[in-house]
Amino acid sequence: MEETFANPDFGNDSPMSETHASQKAAGDLRAAASDKAKQITQDAGAKAQQLKQTAVDKAQQFREFAGSKANEIKETAGVKAQQFKEAAGEQLQHSRVKAREVHADTEEYIRQHPTKSVLTALGAGIVIGLILRR
Repeated sequence: MEETFANPDFGNDSPMSETHASQKAAGDLRAAASDKAKQITQDAGAKAQQLKQTAVDKAQQFREFAGSKANEIKETAGVKAQQFKEAAGEQLQHSRVKAREVHADTEEYIRQHPTKSVLTALGAGIVIGLILRR
């Protein structure tokens, strides 16, 4: 007696169907890998864009900070320059007053001692002439 099997997959276990199933599984695996690679690429692109934006933001913050510090330094330098200018002006004025006093004292001395002044000037001239002659 011969029994017949009513298994519908009975004829599908052939090597051809296994090859087809392997190819389909390989194709599915490739598709899944491709999808995963695309997802990783998109994620990496998004991360790169975030990093770029963060770098741009930090650079802008640095420019603003550097600009504000430069303005502070400029203002401080301006104040110091003004202080130096005022101090130099005061010293110049003081020197002018002192020079006028010395000039007036010298004139007064020459008027009170004309002979002594002329002989001193003559002696200084002779000494300077001898020094220059050599």
